[in-house]
Amino acid sequence: MLVLTRKSGQGIMIGDEIRISIVSIEGDRVRLGIDAPRDVSVHREEIFLQIIEENQKARLEGDIDWEKLKNIFSGA
Repeated sequence: MLVLTRKSGQGIMIGDEIRISIVSIEGDRVRLGIDAPRDVSVHREEIFLQIIEENQKARLEGDIDWEKLKNIFSGA
C-alpha cells in the first residue's frame, strides 16, 4: 500500500488515465474527486462489496432481484 500526504487541491495519478483529487478537507472528512475513463468502474468500497455479494447470491440462486440491484447502484 502506498501512503501519501496531500493537501486540498492536490492529487495523485494512477496510471496515465486515473486522477484522484483532494477536493476539500473538513474535520475528519476528506472529499475526493475521481477522474477515470468511462470503462473503469468506480464505487465506494461498501457498494462494491454489496455488488460482489449480490452477484454471488444470483449465481447460487439463479434469480436476480433487479429492484435491489437497482437500489445498490443508485446508492439507495
